[in-house]
Amino acid sequence: MSKIKVGLVQMACTADKQANLRKAVERIREAARQGAQIVCLQELFTSLYFCDVEDYENFKLAEAIPGPSTDVLGALAAELKVVIIASLFEKRAQGIYHNTTAVLDADGAYLGKYRKMHIPDDPAYYEKFYFTPGDLGYKVFKTRYATVGVLICWDQWYPEAARITALMGAEILFYPTAIGWATSQDAATNTEQYNAWQTIQRSHAVANGVHVVSVNRAGFEQDGAMKFWGGSFVANPFGTVLHQASHDKEETVVVEIDTAATDRYRTHWPFMRDRRIDSYQPITRRYIDED
Repeated sequence: MSKIKVGLVQMACTADKQANLRKAVERIREAARQGAQIVCLQELFTSLYFCDVEDYENFKLAEAIPGPSTDVLGALAAELKVVIIASLFEKRAQGIYHNTTAVLDADGAYLGKYRKMHIPDDPAYYEKFYFTPGDLGYKVFKTRYATVGVLICWDQWYPEAARITALMGAEILFYPTAIGWATSQDAATNTEQYNAWQTIQRSHAVANGVHVVSVNRAGFEQDGAMKFWGGSFVANPFGTVLHQASHDKEETVVVEIDTAATDRYRTHWPFMRDRRIDSYQPITRRYIDED
């Protein structure tokens, strides 16, 4: 099938992990009522964005994958016949934790997981304290409705990640995300940051000829020091924004896309055809110093 309805669940979270999971379940049901076939949740949706501080207590939020949350979501996926893309805090072993997204197929089957490859370390985003970088490589998942690629938040700034995932056969790139504005910033800075965030992802759609679906959190956290900017969106294979959510509201949105558009755009704008793969070896170097 080429025409697929994708659901975006943009929500605000609390410190109550089970309440967040219940809210996500209801939002998935709402998306399914609107006809969604694939539903994507935001990054780390079962908790507050805890990486604003370095606190060992937060490791207690982690869980096995597959585990309790995927059990709940797998049963829901089978009931509703929807694919669910769920970003979770994974406890892999004692002292080894990952920022991970699980994919549940429309029959409830656990298809596997992707572990976030690019880990940031910035004020209020101290992810290197918590997360071991992903070691599964880039991944695609052959679901009932489409072959999907999943990348996570900071990954979205890297064209290499999008390109590799597209080359592996992803028909849609999904980005569960948690990003926001410092409340001390002025409006011009906020606008510039959001535009850069959306533009880089729209460019992945253009360069690779695939739809991009980016799902962000919304609301104030960190006692009001950070406002997650929402703005979840869907872009077609030429970067046109098909839908953009608000910056300050919880929203459950369903957008129909047509993956057959990939062939049309790749044929008329043959970026994939004209790649000079023989010339790209320098990209594997950290920086190219002049001799």
